[in-house]
Amino acid sequence: MLFDFLKKAPTKPPEVKASAAGPVIAYHSAGRVTWGARDTSSLIKSGFLSNPVGFRAVRLIAETAAAVPLGVQDRAQRYEEHPLATLIRRPNGMQGRAELFEALYSQILLTGNGYLEAVADGDGLPLELHVLRSDRMRVIPGADGWPVAYDYAVGGRRHRFDFTNAHPIICHIRAFHPQDDHYGLSPMQAAANAADVHNAASRWSKSLLDNAARPSGAIVYQGADGQAHLTPDQYDRLQNELAAHHQGAANAGRPMLLEGGLDWKPMGFSPSDMEFQKTKEAAAREIAIAFGVPPMLLGIPGDATYANYQEANRAFYRLTVLPLVTKTAASLSDWLGGFHAEMPELKPDLDQVSALAAEREAQWRRVAGAGFLTDAEKRALLGLPARMDGA
Repeated sequence: MLFDFLKKAPTKPPEVKASAAGPVIAYHSAGRVTWGARDTSSLIKSGFLSNPVGFRAVRLIAETAAAVPLGVQDRAQRYEEHPLATLIRRPNGMQGRAELFEALYSQILLTGNGYLEAVADGDGLPLELHVLRSDRMRVIPGADGWPVAYDYAVGGRRHRFDFTNAHPIICHIRAFHPQDDHYGLSPMQAAANAADVHNAASRWSKSLLDNAARPSGAIVYQGADGQAHLTPDQYDRLQNELAAHHQGAANAGRPMLLEGGLDWKPMGFSPSDMEFQKTKEAAAREIAIAFGVPPMLLGIPGDATYANYQEANRAFYRLTVLPLVTKTAASLSDWLGGFHAEMPELKPDLDQVSALAAEREAQWRRVAGAGFLTDAEKRALLGLPARMDGA
């Protein structure tokens, strides 16, 4: 007991904090980018139903293309009255020509695919045309890869359109897709990333207004001897004067008179806040470009590609609307020609498009002044059928 102090004190093990995250090193980064879903329903919801730029782009193209008249003609003549012209003019009991084609063009723009169903009579001739929703249609490929049927699901039920026997009653118009044999690629898919950025910027702006909106400025009191607080009477008086003389539309722009000790500090958005607005405008331009709509036509600022609105409108018709209408008319002509061997063709009647009046006038003037061409050659250049007398 006397020499216990000479004994070596037991060594205590070093204390270790009981934490499973002890070896982990904290690392701060911007995080992984989160994009929206790319299925058809999600794209339509985020890019069309919830995005004003995508909504306006689709509506502008579809309504403009649906307003382009379709002429019925063959190599011999144009038909003012023909069963095909009647069918196009009144495709079904619920829709007219413009409504049917607006729905068809919208389906192509939103999903890359458009489906038309023909209701035929006893002789096999189409009596009605109906647009089917693309998100409800599924292609059934055969052993050789070509479609043998189409399944249309609605209301928990499925209807199969068989393609193996008679002429198909479904016309499938699809946009080009380099990696899919059966479905088309829509502009909405190409614009999906830009739509996500635009929607995120809109949500950020709404969150800023809800949670961190800044006042226009602040009145700072600096009294004598370091006093930084107003008395209750002074505070109430200042509040009453601001409410009576500087609030409301009637007092907009009225100068503020501050007494000694009061200093006005204006407040505004920071440069990082302003960058969000530029990002939103850039995303809006990308959405418009994906759909082939000049940003000027959508009211998007910062675009000076075209000299004026008229030039942008002509480019919109030539580069976006007419290719869509021409492709659709050619597909319909080929499909409807299978019902009857002598069915004439559908062609867009450009003579009735007011936006192309200047170009049409210049073309007619050049063709009319070409003395080395015969009348038949001039009519062919203008897309007119040959005269009945052969001249």
